[in-house]
Amino acid sequence: MKWVADENIDRQIVEALRADGHQGIYVLETTPTAAHEDVLAMASDESALLLTADKDFGDLVYRQGRASAGVVFLRLAGIPSGQKASIVTDVARQHADELMGSFTVITRNAIRIRMP
Repeated sequence: MKWVADENIDRQIVEALRADGHQGIYVLETTPTAAHEDVLAMASDESALLLTADKDFGDLVYRQGRASAGVVFLRLAGIPSGQKASIVTDVARQHADELMGSFTVITRNAIRIRMP
């Protein structure tokens, strides 16, 4: 799976995905403080999933109709970073084929995968 992780994603999640063999770009390492539109465009240009904890990307995809190869929105506040990393890598392993082109919300107890 190819991904772009927004700067608000925990480094431990990024490292876990890389260790699991997924290729990705971490915005915090490459273009910190990039505008949301630019981050979404980067992911789209790379044909990569965007991983984010920022709900503004839902507005960009649904209301503004911005192009997206897929968005994974993490609603995992209050969970330790190691547990978040485990949840995200498990979802990547189990649902990789479904994530591309969809808008996915991951919470502590659920995964919702919707086509925009």
